[in-house]
Amino acid sequence: MPVSLRPVQADDEGFLYDLYAATRAGELAQWGWDAAQQDAFLRLQFRAHEQHYARALPHADQQIVVRDGAPVGRLIVARNDRDIVLADIALLPAARNAGLGTRLIAAVLTEAAATARPVRLHVAIGNPALRLYRRLGFVVLAETATHYFMEKPAAAPG
Repeated sequence: MPVSLRPVQADDEGFLYDLYAATRAGELAQWGWDAAQQDAFLRLQFRAHEQHYARALPHADQQIVVRDGAPVGRLIVARNDRDIVLADIALLPAARNAGLGTRLIAAVLTEAAATARPVRLHVAIGNPALRLYRRLGFVVLAETATHYFMEKPAAAPG
């Protein structure tokens, strides 16, 4: 399964919306809204989500995950001298649970180890990815009512 990353481009907006909607599908199904209500809500939330990343992480690498020539996900990574922030990783449902997310995160962890920086992220409480993050060595640093703030500590120099 050939996988590559490429920078997000302006014409990716439709795919990014569909990806965002796929990450919220289970949640919205519980609300009993019709398709038009769901779409209106998701479009508002998607715009806010994208604006947040543009404002909070203007220099982050925003990449599309491509498998077999087709976009299947997104990876946003922000780097500075102190740490690496895994700001967002999202995969279409058909691309999940096949090791792709693990491979993407492992590449970030390899970069972090080579530069002795921790990797930080936050994850919603109840998100199934929490098991993956723990398996990869992330530990909870802080918790809110909705999220865990996690870190994979920097490797000791040596």
